[in-house]
Amino acid sequence: MSEGGACVTADVMAYADTHGIDSHGVLMLGLYDELRRDGKLNLSAEPKLIRDRGATCLWDGSGGLGHHPSRLAMEMAINKAKAFGIGMASVRGSHHYGAAGAYAMQAAEQGLLGMSTSAVYRPGIVPTGGLIPMLGTNPIAFAAPGGTQPPFCLDMATSTVAVGKLKLAKLHGHRLQSGWSIDREGRPITDPERALEIRHLTPLGALPELSSHKGYGLATMVEILSTVTSGACFAPLHGTMRPGQAKSDVGHFFMAIDPTFLREEGSFESDFDAMASALRQTPAIDATTPVQVAGDPERIQAARRKKEGIPLPLDVASMIEELCQTAGCLFQLKDTL
Repeated sequence: MSEGGACVTADVMAYADTHGIDSHGVLMLGLYDELRRDGKLNLSAEPKLIRDRGATCLWDGSGGLGHHPSRLAMEMAINKAKAFGIGMASVRGSHHYGAAGAYAMQAAEQGLLGMSTSAVYRPGIVPTGGLIPMLGTNPIAFAAPGGTQPPFCLDMATSTVAVGKLKLAKLHGHRLQSGWSIDREGRPITDPERALEIRHLTPLGALPELSSHKGYGLATMVEILSTVTSGACFAPLHGTMRPGQAKSDVGHFFMAIDPTFLREEGSFESDFDAMASALRQTPAIDATTPVQVAGDPERIQAARRKKEGIPLPLDVASMIEELCQTAGCLFQLKDTL
């Protein structure tokens, strides 16, 4: 990759590992290398600005990893929000872009509201009542800035769990929760290895009686924002929508909103602080487990890991070491885990 693209990609991956989103950090290196070797990832890709109109813009990732074009797209959405009150950016021709929250937080760190969504190159979510996957895990992230209170950051897959959770369960030898994944007949799977092989994830809610249709609807909403808006590929229809479509034409969507276009400067943060404080002070069922606001677990984890370091399962460390040897790079663990 170019030095600039590699630095941005590493930065977004480090954000994931630092904040405890282990499924989207260095664990992804094995998949990225596999895609590279299979010719499904253009490592020399450079993002291209295709359209720039008013408060909107469209980028093309040129078939490379999604971290670099996504960072550029959100930066442009932020600048447009500062000029127009709202800025929107779409990306097509991309691939996996890491943790969605990293981009939403780009906006929050500059006093703006931020939103990030992404489609996925390989379907994984089975629609409610269906037997085959049609949608990706399709993450959605939303962040809002605080004043004295920490920012809000919701970062979630629209499946009951992300594929990375299945990989982590396999690495740690854990069974899956019933309802996370189903087999080809629609029955629950608890074996992570079999679940990874079949890749039939349930929408958020897991079961129809637990309102999985809501997760199905959210996943479809993300698909519309990320794919239909940008002109990227809807994975199950790849090759039938436009001639010459890239092998992995993933789409992303980004939005930034400047609250000062709606309210007096500082009033949004003040009211958010009051709301977030009230939520955090909600009487808890268990006094040792206080009520949190979205983003709190990741913020707490980041503070701990910045001080103590990032733990790696031995299998992940071995994978990184092997990749580094192949690439002629030095890799050394700080401690033996």
